[in-house]
Amino acid sequence: MTEQLVGVDGVRAATPEPAADGTAPVIEVTDPVTGTPFGRLVMSSPEEVRDAVGLAHRHQPAWAATPPARRGRLLHEMAEEVRASANRLARLNTAETGRPFSQALDGVLAGAATLDQYAELAPVRGGRALLGDVAATDLMVPEPRGVVAVLTPWNEPVAVACGLIGAALATGNTVCFKPSERAPHLGRALGQVLCAPLPSGVLVRVTGDGRVGAALVEDPRVDLIAHVGSTAAGRRVLAAAAVRGAAVLAENGGNDPLLVDSDVDPVWAAGQAAIGAFTNSGQICTAVERVYVHRAVADRFVAALVDQARRYRARPRDTSEVELGPLVDVRHRAHVHGHVTQALDAGAEVGCGGVIPPGPGSSYPATVLTGCRPEMAVFQEETFGPVAPVRVVDSFDQALAEAAVDRYGLAATVLTGSMAHAQRAWRELPVGTVKVNDVFGGAPGGAAQPRRDSGNGFGFGPELLDEMTRVKVVHLGLPGGVANPDP
Repeated sequence: MTEQLVGVDGVRAATPEPAADGTAPVIEVTDPVTGTPFGRLVMSSPEEVRDAVGLAHRHQPAWAATPPARRGRLLHEMAEEVRASANRLARLNTAETGRPFSQALDGVLAGAATLDQYAELAPVRGGRALLGDVAATDLMVPEPRGVVAVLTPWNEPVAVACGLIGAALATGNTVCFKPSERAPHLGRALGQVLCAPLPSGVLVRVTGDGRVGAALVEDPRVDLIAHVGSTAAGRRVLAAAAVRGAAVLAENGGNDPLLVDSDVDPVWAAGQAAIGAFTNSGQICTAVERVYVHRAVADRFVAALVDQARRYRARPRDTSEVELGPLVDVRHRAHVHGHVTQALDAGAEVGCGGVIPPGPGSSYPATVLTGCRPEMAVFQEETFGPVAPVRVVDSFDQALAEAAVDRYGLAATVLTGSMAHAQRAWRELPVGTVKVNDVFGGAPGGAAQPRRDSGNGFGFGPELLDEMTRVKVVHLGLPGGVANPDP
């Protein structure tokens, strides 16, 4: 399954810039299950990136002039192309990131559904008429920003890309798409699938790592950067964009707390915690990263959570077990294990897991840590792995106060039977999303604004269409000194 790509969709550009040893720079992907090489792709050169942006820039006026209903029909065709390629895209996701196939397929189908959503929403989402002088007309008209650079992550590569690309195209922007270098074959295949129904130059794709992303961010013809990824990368994007005043839409890391109140069933709460911490091996931006449990239910909760964690296995043997895929690569596994090791060295105890398994690949077991303290890395930073660090608290007030002290602000979950506690939690927790009694619940179309180091702007939902546009105010008055103005 090894192939090379030179150039970008719709562009035949110069040979990629040589690396220091004279060879073309490449991305090499390792199968996270077996540890064996999966494939390699040639990175886009600086010249190719410039040509890609130029292509999107030249075609943007014509795409913006395309009737919104026509753009919507093309988005529906894109959705059908994604569904027709769903199994192939999901298999590539599994091969490059280790995500279990069923979860990968769900992500692909969610991406297709998002394209359909924006195909319907964008044509009916207009501006506003203002009430001014009766002899004039005043309007607030949305216009596309221009060229949007879409930088997407590896942990939900299809759904996120379809959402950002779909919203950008539906509102009249053209797109330069750079998928994560940790899933480049999937990004290449997805770009080909999405481009199939579109006119040339409307969607172009480049291949590469952070250097290619930086070239996109720094290009003065890029009007908006939409970035989903780590907080560290997000900071670099914001800094580079600030130099030239480009707009940035960012959803970055999270350190989401789970609060377990004294009046809930601890076994049910442990099931919620396991889903939140171990789904996709914890590699979800809104995964449960730290757990605060009331002392009244702590012992039973921890025992049940350990039992749940042991059901997550790399190779399930019966129907009571859940498939736990590997981490994306050994570099990321080292980061996750580093957080666990630091916590154990600082006095935490392991309920289960916490040991790198023998053999190839980058697997890591579902891990429960107890005796955790707020200053530990597993409570301070985003671990992004199948780790559930637990802190026992004496009151809901203590849990709420400690959960609020964090540099991130993505999401939080509260498990409680008290309406008063639920009301306090959603009002006081400084995050974009608060979920009560359902760790991954939520109605379709809900859009949140992350806070602080977790990013800014609406990254999904109908409001994402507003992020992709700028508003122009138009005042239409009657001409002065005209004896017989046009009727």
